[in-house]
Amino acid sequence: MDLAHGLEFGMLFAFGFSWPFAIAKTLKAKRVDGKSPLFMMIVIAGYLLGVAARLLDADAGNDWLVWVYLADIALVSTDLALYFRYARR
Repeated sequence: MDLAHGLEFGMLFAFGFSWPFAIAKTLKAKRVDGKSPLFMMIVIAGYLLGVAARLLDADAGNDWLVWVYLADIALVSTDLALYFRYARR
């Protein structure tokens, strides 16, 4: 792993690390006060752009960072789904 990939992984890990805590808090409280679905959709869009960049990189080959992006997308999508579930209450 080169330095650029290591730094990118660090960024993805740092951003993705907070989502399980946000999901757990939402599940426990069953409230979504202060959450922004627009913000979460923008974050997902950013991650999708990161995936596209990785897939279009001719030097990337079989790039393992795509899986980290997809894991982060899954976490944010889960929080977004919980938002829509509990926002109706």
